[in-house]
Amino acid sequence: MKKNASLSVLETLSFDEVLFRRRSVRGYLADEVPADVLRDVFGLAQRAPSNCNVQPWIVHVVSGDARHDLRDKLLAAARCPEKLNPDWPVDIRFEGVFREHQFDAAAQLYGALGVERQDMAGRNDAYLRNFAFFDAPHVAFIFMPLPFDVRQATDCGMYAQTLMLAMVSRGIDSCAQGALTLYPAWCANTSASRRRIGCCWAFPLATKTPARRPMPPAWAGARCPSAVQFHR
Repeated sequence: MKKNASLSVLETLSFDEVLFRRRSVRGYLADEVPADVLRDVFGLAQRAPSNCNVQPWIVHVVSGDARHDLRDKLLAAARCPEKLNPDWPVDIRFEGVFREHQFDAAAQLYGALGVERQDMAGRNDAYLRNFAFFDAPHVAFIFMPLPFDVRQATDCGMYAQTLMLAMVSRGIDSCAQGALTLYPAWCANTSASRRRIGCCWAFPLATKTPARRPMPPAWAGARCPSAVQFHR
């Protein structure tokens, strides 16, 4: 993607292509996404639906030195399981077809990494990569202010989906990470106030280069909302 590109001149993918191209990517180059492209993407994501148009999401995008510092703190916490203190329960056991989906995803992931099921050290190393954001140059945290709860969390889920698809349409890969919500104290420090993050996800993100088509002019000029804050 060219630096300093704006939505008025970018080309984009069809909706079907966006759906089929979205993947959970777990390996990134260090190149940062241009700031104007990031702001355009979050401007598009703000069009996500929400109950009564409340828009309960608050997003913090962490890059540069702030990202490095947060990575180090999360990695240290993840190496001490007793520090795990999620806002939302994480001990739910999947059953039936949902368990099959979980096992299949794990088998494909660890198989691609060359990690055997019995290799506990290798599996732990793979787990810790979550807290290094898979080396992505940016990570976005979606917070939900207290006292919002499950009802408003569905709105955050729709926002997260819209955000990921907007990223794909602009040549940005991402990965929705539940693991980064396991230590909310460190992540909440990013936002300087108490907010829930376990209801949704955090996203490492970086650019790729997809094939593109002309973008419909009606979407040009989306503005980054005040609900999104950037940290370096």
